[in-house]
Amino acid sequence: MSLRIETEANRCLNCKKPRCMEYCPVHTPIPQIIQKFKENKVMEAGEQLFENNPMSVVCATVCNHEAQCAGHCVLGKKDTPVQFYDIERFVSDAYLSRMRPACAPKNGKRVAVIGSGPAGLTVAIILAKNGYSVTIFERKNDIGGMLRYGIPEFRLSNTVIDRYKQLLEKLEIQVRLNTTIGGALKIDDLFRDGYDSVFVGTGAWRPRTLNIRGECLANVHFGISYLENPRHHELGEAVAVIGMGNVAMDVARTAFRYGAQRVMLFSRGIHASASSHEMSYAKLDGAEFIYGKQIVRIDPEGPVFKTSIINDEGKIVGYEDGEELVPADSVIIAVSQRPKDKLILSTEHLAGTAKGLLVVDEDNMTTHPGVFAAGDVVTGPLTVVHAVEDAKKTAAAMMKYMEKDNR
Repeated sequence: MSLRIETEANRCLNCKKPRCMEYCPVHTPIPQIIQKFKENKVMEAGEQLFENNPMSVVCATVCNHEAQCAGHCVLGKKDTPVQFYDIERFVSDAYLSRMRPACAPKNGKRVAVIGSGPAGLTVAIILAKNGYSVTIFERKNDIGGMLRYGIPEFRLSNTVIDRYKQLLEKLEIQVRLNTTIGGALKIDDLFRDGYDSVFVGTGAWRPRTLNIRGECLANVHFGISYLENPRHHELGEAVAVIGMGNVAMDVARTAFRYGAQRVMLFSRGIHASASSHEMSYAKLDGAEFIYGKQIVRIDPEGPVFKTSIINDEGKIVGYEDGEELVPADSVIIAVSQRPKDKLILSTEHLAGTAKGLLVVDEDNMTTHPGVFAAGDVVTGPLTVVHAVEDAKKTAAAMMKYMEKDNR
């Protein structure tokens, strides 16, 4: 590993206008990191990575690099782009193990963070380092949110997320597990108990339904729910996955690892929304991609489709007569998800869109004063690095808000 990443570091051209950095959502200073790595300043490089992106070790593993850093490396025009993410993973991993985070003196302000996914962890870490007393409220029995319960462990090991638990302890961030805000406790209760501001990073956990007959059958599951606890689902040998996004790729690959012999993914058009990187891994695992199929219902024997009529521009203009039953032991619906609406329903003056997303201003403050939000609960399902980008902006706005004591 060390020899290979040294080779990658030496291939970097140290561009004056690094496109790799420009197209990274958090603008990771890639040439600077590589230079420090080449000078054997691994801990300095790790600190710079962490200060820019507290989820750096995660992003190095799960980011869509071909659409960001690697995909815009100038070497990629005629040769193989620099695989910076391998360098980033090595450096971030080393730093996370040995870091001694420095925090500003406590300033007397308290913050409640609802949700411990990438957005919640990022906000909590930034605020704690700046002297705020932070408590995370997590509805599940462990931290991580989508990192732990939405990304398969063969892609992102839970041991990585467990190391963040140790980091939270070092930062004196308190964590209250198995606690749902919007249930027995509400946002207004947090303000009552002395929190100066609240951050909402609850993600998007409600599966989008198809509203077709058969969704309530026993052999039908939703993608995000399946990924939470795959070992508790008996799928059988033949599995039909409706959808071709990144979640669908994770579902397909996970199904193979839990005993499925055949996994078919269906799209009503001729394109998939998943990254080509994730699709290539799913194909290697044996997944079949079937295009131009519009699901009309689900029978106990499997999904039933109509064949799409596609014009020369690749658009669906109708459907052929007749229906096709595809035999399958189980059907998994993976066509995106949206936020749950507990917080909106339980909090006065907290507005949401028709899709359940929280309404925020330019500083990511919601319509409830002192309540901020970022990540999938605001944008809908995006990537980890986009959640970090949104959370960094929000953390800065929260500190500005609390400095003014506007509560």
